[in-house]
Amino acid sequence: MSFGNAAMTNIAKPIEPIQTGLLKTMRYMKRSYNNPLEHGQDLRREYGNVVMQKAGKMRIVHLFGANAHKLCLLNPNQTFSNKKAWDMIIGRIFPNGLMLRDGDDHRYHRRLMQAGFKSKAMQGYLGQMIPQVKAAVAGWSSQGDKLVYPTFKQMTLDLAASIFLGMNLGDDADKINTAFETAVAASMPRIPFAFPGTLLWRGIKARETMCDFFLPMIPTRRDGDGQDLFSLLCKAKDEEGAGYTDQEIVDHMIFLMMAAHDTTTSTLTSTVYSLAKNPQWQDRLVAEMNSLDLENLTTETLSSTTEIDWVIKEALRMYPPLSTLPKMSNTAFEYEGHLIPAGALVITYPIHTHYMSEYWDNPETFDPTRFSPAKAEHKRHDYSWVPFSGGAHMCIGLHFANMQIKLVLFEMLKNYTWQVAEGYEMPVQQSPISKPKDDLPVTFVTK
Repeated sequence: MSFGNAAMTNIAKPIEPIQTGLLKTMRYMKRSYNNPLEHGQDLRREYGNVVMQKAGKMRIVHLFGANAHKLCLLNPNQTFSNKKAWDMIIGRIFPNGLMLRDGDDHRYHRRLMQAGFKSKAMQGYLGQMIPQVKAAVAGWSSQGDKLVYPTFKQMTLDLAASIFLGMNLGDDADKINTAFETAVAASMPRIPFAFPGTLLWRGIKARETMCDFFLPMIPTRRDGDGQDLFSLLCKAKDEEGAGYTDQEIVDHMIFLMMAAHDTTTSTLTSTVYSLAKNPQWQDRLVAEMNSLDLENLTTETLSSTTEIDWVIKEALRMYPPLSTLPKMSNTAFEYEGHLIPAGALVITYPIHTHYMSEYWDNPETFDPTRFSPAKAEHKRHDYSWVPFSGGAHMCIGLHFANMQIKLVLFEMLKNYTWQVAEGYEMPVQQSPISKPKDDLPVTFVTK
């Protein structure tokens, strides 16, 4: 394999851990959470594309570059386990979600879930979303400042509830939103013990709140004729007539609801920020919309909004929702002449790859045209742009998310222009989900 080799050769040498000392190791661990981009850049600059650290008995291997993504995401011979890695990180809060499954088990659950993301279902979702998004966007103040991140978070939660659950959360909205917020924050706690009052303890309690919310609804959803995702999962059957257990349904819904509104909120926020900093692109997108002469987007016209595509992709390049992708090595494998042992936590860095000058011209610069046919920088390597993971674990809801993001931007561009304060730079929290530390204050002006 040109991208690294999961098979053994006589050339590869066992990798040795770098010797950093206790204080430097602790500093590295802290920075890997707070700023994985800078952390990855410094590690690669000092040690190269393959770096192993020891943290207690844990061996942590950092692999850099698009070839590393290709190896880990294609996962030849099931060399890597998603489940073993993600269980360590979020397993106590989001156990048995689709991302936390491997091999045949993952394929089985993904196949049953796929019914909720087929074209007919997507058409129905779009029809539901249009009036809700119109109402939400139109309801913003005619002129003034708005904290974008919490605004989008509430909107995407409401949309996820409507489309995935077939219901309005009503009085439960604040409780469920808080539960999801707490659960996501607790998925990568600084203190990995669930003592009362700790973040992890609060995250486990938040999961209990979500379980208590979903479980009582399952029997009626199984017997009903609802076409929302929750109902479809409750009724899903394999070729032998077997379906999900109640607990599997709950696990999948908690994970999907988290993914549906947290990662979408992250992408919407970074896209709106990028457009605020580059108002000429607001003008370009409005011109594209006007040329299409559309009152509403449809599933047929979504593909015609090409420059919106470029903008979203560029925002995802610069601010990927997941900065790192962890795997656990099931077996020893070879990569770039290094023999890496079984049982290692193997981390690749989308956020680092997205800023590598080997693949991107002036990577610090916002330039959506790099995704145009004329430049096509993303085609220099199939795995240089990986905001949605890849391979068997490619995000199952990526088309849904893209549809939702385009629809929101479409309505915003029809109704407003927006800007940030002069000289403002968004302070970004890169883990566990990319988000602005200050919720992103933006000034909107009605057209």
